Amino acid sequence: MISIIDYGAGNLNSVEKAVRFLGFECTVTGDRDEILSSDKLILPGVGAFEDAMKHLQDTGLHRAVYDAVEKKIPILGICLGMQLFYEQSEEGNGPLGLGILKGKIKRFPDTLDLKIPQMGWNNLKIQKKCRLFDGLENPYVYFVHSYYLEAENRNEVAATCEYGISFDAAVETGSIFLTQFHPEKSGETGLKILKNFME
Repeated sequence: MISIIDYGAGNLNSVEKAVRFLGFECTVTGDRDEILSSDKLILPGVGAFEDAMKHLQDTGLHRAVYDAVEKKIPILGICLGMQLFYEQSEEGNGPLGLGILKGKIKRFPDTLDLKIPQMGWNNLKIQKKCRLFDGLENPYVYFVHSYYLEAENRNEVAATCEYGISFDAAVETGSIFLTQFHPEKSGETGLKILKNFME
């Protein structure tokens, strides 16, 4: 069973719809036992970093994520769900994240004269051979974000993207798979990425 972790963040329905469209059974849950007995996990997210972390901590779901990582249950973090895996964000009052991986979440500089948030389609530059992008070349995917990842461990970065600056758009390390973009909103390419994760 695939569990989509419900911690009060947005975008749960579109992720669930995409997973079911691909023919996989899934459940949306905030139940720790159900999460830890899952075959695969998805941590989606649309919203504010600080609010999301508070909700994870208030519900105890942050511990479920730590335990899932320790048990090596494959987990896919999407957008805000990706950012929460890192140590700290520049959003709001500089809240701390889960700190599972080393790196910081930074805001696109206003000096770049770019529209913030980045909202729309962009090409990925694949940085290493990885399971998430198997069978894809230069994937064209959909983003909605004002903050981006600067990962400390460059070996973990699966893909980067250019938007005024180069930023880390996907990570793959062990059983952790992270995307700043929204595969569930990225058409056939996004469905292929989700299918790669499911399989």
